[in-house]
Amino acid sequence: MKIITMYCFFLFLFLVPLLASFAEKKVYIVYFGEHNGEKALHEIEKTHLSYLQSVKESEEGAKSSILYSYKHSINGFAAKLTPDEASKLSGMEEVVSVFPSHPGKYSVQTTRSWEFVGLDERKGQSSWNKFKMGGDYLLSKANYGKHVIIGVMDSGVWPESPSFSDEGMDPIPKSWKGICQEGVAFNSSHCNKKIIGARYYVKGFESQFGPVNATEDYLSPRDMDGHGTHTASTAAGRQVSDVAALGGFAKGTASGGAPLARLAIYKACWAIPNQSKADGNTCLAEDMLAAMDDAIADGVDILSVSIGTREPLPYHHDIIGLGALHAAKRNILVVCSAGNTGPAPGTLSNPAPWVITIGASSLDRAFSAPVILGNGLKIIGQSVTPYKLKERYPLVYAGDVVVSGVPQNATGQCLPGSLDPHKVKGKIVVCTRGDGLRVGKGIEVKRAGGVGFILANSQANGNELSCDAHFLPATAVTYDDRTKILEYINSTKNPKAMISPARTVLHYKPAPFMAGFTSQGPNVVDPNILKPDITAPGLDILAAWSEASSPTKFPEDHRSVKYNFLSGTSMSCPHVSGAAALLRAIHSDWSIAAIKSALMTTTWTTNNLGKPITNADGNIATPFQLGSGHFQPIKAADPGLIYDSSYDDYLLYLCSVGPKALNYIDSTFKCPDEPPSPVNLNYPSFAISNLNSTVIITRTVTNVGRRKRTYFFKAKAPPGVRVRASPSTLYFDKIGQKQSFNITVSPRNDPTVRKSDYVFGWYTWTDGHYRVRSPMAVYLA
Repeated sequence: MKIITMYCFFLFLFLVPLLASFAEKKVYIVYFGEHNGEKALHEIEKTHLSYLQSVKESEEGAKSSILYSYKHSINGFAAKLTPDEASKLSGMEEVVSVFPSHPGKYSVQTTRSWEFVGLDERKGQSSWNKFKMGGDYLLSKANYGKHVIIGVMDSGVWPESPSFSDEGMDPIPKSWKGICQEGVAFNSSHCNKKIIGARYYVKGFESQFGPVNATEDYLSPRDMDGHGTHTASTAAGRQVSDVAALGGFAKGTASGGAPLARLAIYKACWAIPNQSKADGNTCLAEDMLAAMDDAIADGVDILSVSIGTREPLPYHHDIIGLGALHAAKRNILVVCSAGNTGPAPGTLSNPAPWVITIGASSLDRAFSAPVILGNGLKIIGQSVTPYKLKERYPLVYAGDVVVSGVPQNATGQCLPGSLDPHKVKGKIVVCTRGDGLRVGKGIEVKRAGGVGFILANSQANGNELSCDAHFLPATAVTYDDRTKILEYINSTKNPKAMISPARTVLHYKPAPFMAGFTSQGPNVVDPNILKPDITAPGLDILAAWSEASSPTKFPEDHRSVKYNFLSGTSMSCPHVSGAAALLRAIHSDWSIAAIKSALMTTTWTTNNLGKPITNADGNIATPFQLGSGHFQPIKAADPGLIYDSSYDDYLLYLCSVGPKALNYIDSTFKCPDEPPSPVNLNYPSFAISNLNSTVIITRTVTNVGRRKRTYFFKAKAPPGVRVRASPSTLYFDKIGQKQSFNITVSPRNDPTVRKSDYVFGWYTWTDGHYRVRSPMAVYLA
């Protein structure tokens, strides 16, 4: 017995470190920086394996552990490593950085919109949103984007959608170098002259979660979620007539921003095993980096990325920013969503200055579904629910009809299992937004026997109303209207209500306003770069959908649609991707910084009432919410002046942000002994994070408008701040001419202005025809 015990003890001592080594293995990305162009692709992969083999016990171990070899623009690999192996690699010559992949860090940020911003060529638009450029509309001038390739990194595509028809399209551009990767339910015939390429990236996902479950996702570029199909069609979907959502809402012509642009699909986001698709999906860093590396090599012109993080990441840990910098070197503009973690400040994703970061705002379209209370008060809610009530029913507040044991702070939220069927059956229930999913609250009401429900905003949601296709009659109301409904419930012994059928309302006012969910500045990674850059429609956007998914993505929902509503900065991002494609078509020689500048300096900041754009609470929105303003594609095609920057300018900027960031990204770039201040990156906006003395900011503009023009400086200085320009007049003799100027910003003694807070203003260069406008944010120390 003693011998057996000793044997087991020594066996245990032998197995513990072995088991520990397996347990500790996770995916790391080993980054070498740029390729020098001297090696063939197979030689690059061989080099990567040699590095890996140096920390593994065998060549077989190295080959089995590698997931990706990044061989095109990005130089590096992703592999399963122990922390010790990763540490050894990080100390090797030529290795720039080694960082772990974190599952769950990245996720997606979930017809009328293009007419709203002036890109619809049909008659009948209001003068407020109808602008002309030299007598031609932007779409026709850009040939509808037909020579431009938009890459979309997302959850895949539903290729059968009419939005991706290639009928009447020209041959595929000769510049295209990509492939149509086959897989489950997807073959080469699903690519065409519209979807010219499709790939999928799953090695990182499967290393973390195991093989893809065929009931949860397709092991191919095909989209089982709907998000990727939605974003792709928003950017570049064909014009499809008589489109409507479930219930016939928003019927009209669906179109992407660049309807003849080509699409290249890069599926890097996957359904999380054993979770509802309504909870979102996950996008692994190593999969996304492989997708971006291929997209750059394939020849995309624009890369649309509706993916972000819940918390901002420093540049040297930001995979999307890293890939975007490589794209910038090849003049590929990466368009990113700001994130959906608002309205808290300092929450935005994708803050790098070489990407364009997009917030989300509303359209001038609503879906009116009034609530008529028993006292006759009519409250205008919104809904896209195709079910209706024909009479009044008893009305209750969820907090009054919960089962015992529900926490006090969750009583009104209709969370799963919280409602008492004996108190709910046959009644309309008022549920408050907060924890849980909006559609899930309706499911709980239906489970408990309710006949309808009112989704009431919390104070944080303000006036923002998101419309959903619920499973029972429903409408959504603002926070102020929630207060009125609860006051009525408490004023009578027998409160009753009726939810009227919803209908589509156009030219809704005020519009646009900022969505409450849109992530906000300040930019906590570098407060000198003002983010987001601009805002675009992201609330209740109708676009193509995967027929393998339901309108709500809940497992209880077995309905199928071809077009669906979604809200999020995921939806605003492809709007700008489509507009950027049109600008690329018109100005093929422009840099990505020029396109960004044109979009940012030509925005509007007033709504269709002629008043400043507000946030969801009704307060005037700041540049930390809307950036430079609401995008205006037609004006952006002819901006007058641009703020240009090069790839080397971005590296020089990284020198000033901190050598650690640059060393992680490009260790070969030599910084000057005294790099310029990061506030002096030639950006179309500026932020000063701590103004306690005079700061001088330098900018350079390039004339892309007309010859022989004189521009004058105007500023609306932030409260408590003095702003001057030198020179205050710029003269241009020719197109392409550059002029530099300094902006002097200094604190001004004003006892009415609160210190230790940000204040905002604007400055403009104008010649009477062009207005080149930039926001500023200043923190008063």
